[in-house]
Amino acid sequence: MKKLVSMLLVGCIAGSLAGCGGAASSASSASNAKADSNTSAASTASTAEAASSSSSENAVSSSSSAGSSETEAVASSSTTSTSGLAQNGTELTDVKGAVTGNDDVLKAAKESGKVKIGVSIPQLANPYFVSVEKGIQNIADENGYEVTVVDAKYDVAKQVSDFENFMNQGVTAVIACPIDSNALEDVTKQMNDKGIAVISFAQLVPNANAYFTGDEYTYGTVIGSNVVKWINEKLDGKGNVLIISQDNVESVVQRGNGIEDTIKKNCPDAVIVDRQAGDNPESGMKIAENVMQAHPEVNVIVGNNDAGPLGAVEAVNAMNLDQETRDKFFVGGADATPEAIAKMKEDGSIYRATVDITPYATGQNCVKALKDMIDAGKMPTGTDVKINYWDMVPVWQDDVLNGWEPEGSD
Repeated sequence: MKKLVSMLLVGCIAGSLAGCGGAASSASSASNAKADSNTSAASTASTAEAASSSSSENAVSSSSSAGSSETEAVASSSTTSTSGLAQNGTELTDVKGAVTGNDDVLKAAKESGKVKIGVSIPQLANPYFVSVEKGIQNIADENGYEVTVVDAKYDVAKQVSDFENFMNQGVTAVIACPIDSNALEDVTKQMNDKGIAVISFAQLVPNANAYFTGDEYTYGTVIGSNVVKWINEKLDGKGNVLIISQDNVESVVQRGNGIEDTIKKNCPDAVIVDRQAGDNPESGMKIAENVMQAHPEVNVIVGNNDAGPLGAVEAVNAMNLDQETRDKFFVGGADATPEAIAKMKEDGSIYRATVDITPYATGQNCVKALKDMIDAGKMPTGTDVKINYWDMVPVWQDDVLNGWEPEGSD
């Protein structure tokens, strides 16, 4: 387990540090998008508790998941402090939890029972964030907390402005996923000084008081392992692959790298036809239409999330492919959103697999972490700041047809 926690720490922080280059630029090709693929979840790292070196484990394995599927979840939920974080033996200092804090706001919230939460979502068109929002709202309602959700629309400047507005409105806490972590460093430090708690999910917000996240590269290898299984079992190892990535968000580039590297390593005869950024259904549909016009041989489409591939399904359906081709066609993604699960249930659906990272539970856990802070009347700083890792569980169409449902589904 320590080896696995070490692996997750390395990849997660490395993926977030990629955001320092800015999140506004889109990659035009896989070669432009890729970071150094030699930096992966297999690098040597120190554990958070002891900061001692240990070798990480291979992220792709096979076993049983939620029913009939044979791919194993490769990342388990765990909690560790932020002390001793290292990558390749080098101490990380660019991304860290809050160093200083002010307990006055949390103590006042405990005394009065009045709690206001600001939630900053990168893009509410993404079904993953909708599920997180539902989880936040559910637990907030149970506790009588007031919640204001703002859609940053993948605009870095707007997200910074939203944080500033939350701070000026006197919120108790901000729960957020950053578009560009580096851009939020100043405003989150101001929040630390004022006593406003900062809770980070998915990518890492600097100066946060709690983190709920996953290793981006390892997440990509889990997504890629679904593709590998399909290509080797259904296509004799010779698939033609379109990757719909999120290379427009720098901190998520490593996820696409994990997908691509896993396919190349385990399916050497497969061809990566193209890799383009498109993380909502509209862009996913457009990318699939354009690429398949130029490359009709494409028979595998995989995405960083479920949103882009959901659009790709509609593009493929519009092509009126013959039944034999459809039977072997793979479209898959990640996040196990309700929309993806519903798509799997449709008659003749070609949406084959996703990965559950429990977004609804992530939203709930963010609010629970805030409640713990309020109950304690103390803002976590330094080694008291915890990083909580979520599970990454492959979910196949057969699992869904046998009754599997994501937590928090209606």
